[in-house]
Amino acid sequence: MKSFQKPIAILAAVFLAAALPRAASAANNALELMTMLSGTFVGSTPNNNLRLDIQSVTNDPLHQFDLFLSVSGKFETTNVRQNGLIRLEPQGRGVYFGYVPHFDPTITALSSNAGKFTEAEANAACGFILNAKGDGFAGETLGSQCAIAMRGAIHKWNIEVEPGSILLQDPKTGETLRFKRVEKEKS
Repeated sequence: MKSFQKPIAILAAVFLAAALPRAASAANNALELMTMLSGTFVGSTPNNNLRLDIQSVTNDPLHQFDLFLSVSGKFETTNVRQNGLIRLEPQGRGVYFGYVPHFDPTITALSSNAGKFTEAEANAACGFILNAKGDGFAGETLGSQCAIAMRGAIHKWNIEVEPGSILLQDPKTGETLRFKRVEKEKS
């Protein structure tokens, strides 16, 4: 019996060692996506005068990849003001992108309750997976699941995040919202 314990222990150690780079890689993907999303982005497609302010927030030590999103401006003829929390979680080779809206416009990234949600906000949450693609990440929303959280997203939208840009596209109509990162002014 003892002769089997040593090979089993060695085999277990090999499997554990093989799994660690994958776990680290998944966490690196979440960190890389968080870095790409952090900052200020402005609409660069016609009639898209929206501004996305995305910044890291520390609400919960168990969730190190949380971001606070503020959307403001005008899209076509509609004024937009929306806030919410983006939660990125390593998910296999991809990254889970969860979004929970805040219906109270006074909540900001600096609010103590930025990571706390009403029942209605929690029920409106949506999520999807973004996978590594080229220099960034790509995926699609799950359609009507995101309709309340992301006003107007009543069907699937493709999402691509690359260094310096975010692209949202309705695959049925081809409607495209493109955002470019605003470079920080040098002092």
